Amino acid sequence: MADIQALAATVDDAARKATAIPQLSSHTTMNMNDAYAVQKASIGRRISRGEKRVGIKMGFTSRAKMVQMGLSDMIWGRLTSGMILEEGAPISISKYVHPRIEPEIAFLLKSELVGNVTSLQALAAVEAVAPAMELIDSRYEKFKFSLEDVVADNSSSSGFVTGAWHKPDFDFSNLGLVLSFNGKPMLIGSTAALLGHPLRSLVAAARFAAEAGEPLQPGWIVMAGGATAAEALAPDTFVEMEMQHLGRVAFSVKA
Repeated sequence: MADIQALAATVDDAARKATAIPQLSSHTTMNMNDAYAVQKASIGRRISRGEKRVGIKMGFTSRAKMVQMGLSDMIWGRLTSGMILEEGAPISISKYVHPRIEPEIAFLLKSELVGNVTSLQALAAVEAVAPAMELIDSRYEKFKFSLEDVVADNSSSSGFVTGAWHKPDFDFSNLGLVLSFNGKPMLIGSTAALLGHPLRSLVAAARFAAEAGEPLQPGWIVMAGGATAAEALAPDTFVEMEMQHLGRVAFSVKA
């Protein structure tokens, strides 16, 4: 039987100290309920250190991402204030184990969104949308893990950065995007990769959050999931993502 608190301490310490750990599934038996319990407990440790809950991230919402990770299940993770990256500012790669970046679209909520909702209801709860990037960082040795391992490790969520916010009064179902390293295009995609429409990711987020007893709150940010496969980060890299109609978001990576 999984020791939830001990496993939560293991993944939390790994993230905090940027230290690779063996797969949890290599020495304990976990089901998905256990994995989400570990995730919740590990985020609880962050909250106890003074961080605040600021939203939710969705994972495996694009076919490219599912293929890259060899998985097919949609998953989610919790976002805290300690994960916010300053737009345009540098980050230190030494704070991460296997850092990767993926382009996303982010939602800012103006009202609570609970349970099984329609896309129209989801849109009505959105204050604004923004171009965004999520820094994902699996803490597992050799970047190998089971689905339960990923979920326990907060679905690999480690940081996120958002660009300028825009009113959601236009069609954002198929916005082209390009993610570049030092001006060289690395990833090209579209928001249509997110379940055909990013709002479907928000609908799923509302359902998952409600099932966990943590319904989406006003002021929260929902990261809709990677619109492409993720790209590994390296030092001395200026990372920029430009999204049609929404503009740019960027940061730099130092050693």
